[in-house]
Amino acid sequence: MSWSVGVDVGGTFTDFYAANDKTGKLHVYKTSSTPSNPAEAILSGLDAMCDKFDIPKDEIERVSHGTTVGTNALIQRTGSHVALVTTKGFRDLLEIGRQTRPHMYDLQRDHPTPLVDREYRIELNERIDAQGEIVRAPSAEDIDAAVDEVIASAAGACAIGFVFSFRNDSHEQAFAKALRKRAPDIAVSVSSEVQPEFREYERLSTTVLNAYLQPVMLHYLETLEAGIAERAPNASLGINQSSGGLMSVQRSREFPVRTALSGPAAGAVGAAHAARQTGRRNIITLDMGGTSADVALIRDYSVDLAFDRDVAGFPIRMPCVDVETVGAGGGSIAWFDRDGLLKAGPKSAGAYPGPACYGNGGDEPTTTDANLLLGRLSSRGLLDGEMGLDPELSRAVYKPIADQLGFTPEKTAQGMLGIVIANMVRTIRTISVERGHDPRDFVLMPFGGAGPLHARDVAVSLGMKEMVVPAAPGIVCAQGLLVSDLKEDFVVSRRIALDDTGIGVLAQTLADLHTKAVDWFAEEKAPETGRRVQLIVDARYVGQNFELAVPVAAGAQLSVNDVPNAQTVTKAFCDAHDQAYGYASETDPVEIVNVRLSARAKLHTFEDKPALDSEIDEPQVRDTRLVYYDTETPVESRIYDRAEMRPGQRVTGPAVLEQMDTTTPVYPGDVAEMTPDGHLIITIKPEDVA
Repeated sequence: MSWSVGVDVGGTFTDFYAANDKTGKLHVYKTSSTPSNPAEAILSGLDAMCDKFDIPKDEIERVSHGTTVGTNALIQRTGSHVALVTTKGFRDLLEIGRQTRPHMYDLQRDHPTPLVDREYRIELNERIDAQGEIVRAPSAEDIDAAVDEVIASAAGACAIGFVFSFRNDSHEQAFAKALRKRAPDIAVSVSSEVQPEFREYERLSTTVLNAYLQPVMLHYLETLEAGIAERAPNASLGINQSSGGLMSVQRSREFPVRTALSGPAAGAVGAAHAARQTGRRNIITLDMGGTSADVALIRDYSVDLAFDRDVAGFPIRMPCVDVETVGAGGGSIAWFDRDGLLKAGPKSAGAYPGPACYGNGGDEPTTTDANLLLGRLSSRGLLDGEMGLDPELSRAVYKPIADQLGFTPEKTAQGMLGIVIANMVRTIRTISVERGHDPRDFVLMPFGGAGPLHARDVAVSLGMKEMVVPAAPGIVCAQGLLVSDLKEDFVVSRRIALDDTGIGVLAQTLADLHTKAVDWFAEEKAPETGRRVQLIVDARYVGQNFELAVPVAAGAQLSVNDVPNAQTVTKAFCDAHDQAYGYASETDPVEIVNVRLSARAKLHTFEDKPALDSEIDEPQVRDTRLVYYDTETPVESRIYDRAEMRPGQRVTGPAVLEQMDTTTPVYPGDVAEMTPDGHLIITIKPEDVA
């Protein structure tokens, strides 16, 4: 067995990336997604890819999958009917929340309706205090009565969340045991298992979301697992998490909420891998697909994590790759707002009917139509010509807008793309400038089917001098799945003063978490080589409401002796605080509120490619055509097939590099060079950089 396959399901396409560990062969493949049943595209695409590239299915060792099933269920509200059991007096916590508005300047917008109707929120007369001491234990009669109510609700899943259960989970476990015994068909989510952290609202919300998704993911994963087993009987199936690591199918059944942002997370991991191959330590990613664009910040080859995110308006408290999303994609539709101004997105033409140029009945102007009008896309079509594009259909849908504005269709298309660029630039600023990072110190890495088409204008707007376009930009998420580690995060909520006494408590907490990590490595049969654990503390100044994650120690294994002294940890926290807020005090008292241990095991490695040949010839020009760049006059441009380019070859713009999964324009004066790993490093003409 020598093949590993990464599969990423997007809104428009399902992407495959296959690698052979022994021979080094790599294959990429795309097929149209099947939104009604994503497993259908995965299984049929796997068959087609193996047939096309002669991959023996019985030699597939591992299939890694990034899924949007959970995300779509939350957005479309198609999850399970859920009952909630909580501490007496906290029935309305889901609706009360944090008493904040979802949008500061929109007084009409409200938070989404809770996933559990009030009549299905059940109170249990129990109480545990902040120190984990039992104030009131629920009686057997109380538990039986609450179980009766859950069964009577006809719920498919039950969320259990008691106050301070992260300090003492005995009451949650007692109720869960009773419910599972009497109603084994009801899926159960226990907050102290889902995410045992303080802040009861976020913990309860996350637990409810997990319960809401459990039956949906259970059915989906059973279908997918059976299909994979039938086709590739020797393959193990791993599911990607929002934190950028893989977990087993069993754990994804138990904790489906961890998959809510698995697609963007895979893209960030794939980008970090490409960054390491090109030696670019600091990267800002631009993953632009058919509906939206995701941006993330990578420092020292590591992806930043966030612990408080919203999915479909619902707060989730768990480690997630820090990705910001904007409604800007290849299918984004141009439209006039009530103020008479042209807007772009977030509404999208989707996979079907798609942009007008697809010829499937789309009748609204989109980003893809604009690129086709401007010559940046070839009428030869997408997917190496398998998916033809009709420029006349694009012109027809842009003409009404052009007439209204008094512009030519081409100038209108340029204006529409300018709006899309501005939307993406604004989003990148939120993860860079607003967090103390200067984008001019980073390299832009565009990927996704539409990313490279728009990246140059984004880079220039931010003052960035260089771009890295991965070898297979449209398949980066699938490649990220292939290079992802097996990963699990452990956490303990505990207030610890950051002094010499507190460091002793931290060391003991580390020992307890490390034992859990070792057990997890054994349970998952993780490879002995490539194991790594990292200790992270959530710290804050005493009196602050929110905390910052501060890495403390990392290694193949950790012991109490690896915990630094109080002064070192305090200095690390002050540096993080200064980076985030522009201010830090080394004299104010600091406290730890969460102790985290991240455990990971490397499953796959890629060998470094050999050095470049000393003699490098010019790449072969396939065609020429007129292309509009940043002026209103088209420029005669050389067209290259990127698949025919070899490492070390250079292309100077104006030019367009076409490949199966994307198109990369090289603006006049810019230089694109291929690296040994097949990535493109594009140096922007110096006088164009702000």
